Amino acid sequence: MKSIKHVTLRYVVARSKELLYQRRNGDLPWLTESANRFLESYLLSSDIGLEFGSGRSTLWLASRVGRLVSVEHDKDWHRQITQALIHRQVLNVDYRYLDGDVNDVAGMEAAICGITDGLPSGRFDFILVDGVCRDLCAREALRLLRPGGMLVIDNVNRHLPSTSVSPGSRSYEMGPDGPLWAEIARTIKSWRHYWTSSGVTDTAFYFKPTDA
Repeated sequence: MKSIKHVTLRYVVARSKELLYQRRNGDLPWLTESANRFLESYLLSSDIGLEFGSGRSTLWLASRVGRLVSVEHDKDWHRQITQALIHRQVLNVDYRYLDGDVNDVAGMEAAICGITDGLPSGRFDFILVDGVCRDLCAREALRLLRPGGMLVIDNVNRHLPSTSVSPGSRSYEMGPDGPLWAEIARTIKSWRHYWTSSGVTDTAFYFKPTDA
């Protein structure tokens, strides 16, 4: 019981800190604080990026990079962010609607590939995976990233094994979250990476080798 209380208290403290951080930084992406600091120092105005899942990250990234392709599956949310982009006169975002049923795996795979097949392979400087069907999107990201490019996976602890204490994390004994994540894990096993955690959720950065 003492151990459970300790874990619960640790989570409550971490969650309180996260909520305070988000309230004080309303324009920043919903990533870990460390992840946002890293992105702020890493991104270049010449970068070409892709994100699966849109929102505050879309506007924030667009203000820091040269061009951004953003993919969103929620129709109402897509409408809201479209209006925000128009209101702020953001012109460097290619905002796309992912038309598919999240309960239809085959249909979602076809919808995702319908978008990614039209994107240039090996051209994106960074790709953020933060939406639905993250395994399918991460798989596509491996092909679309340029050598030396950066793959960012939010809530990564729920999909790839680690020693994270965030709730829902997968241990090394559990392994990756399904065969597709296992395939992705094998591919990026040797990639240089930077893993961040808030104690509530985790965001990881993987850097594609320059000779890949």
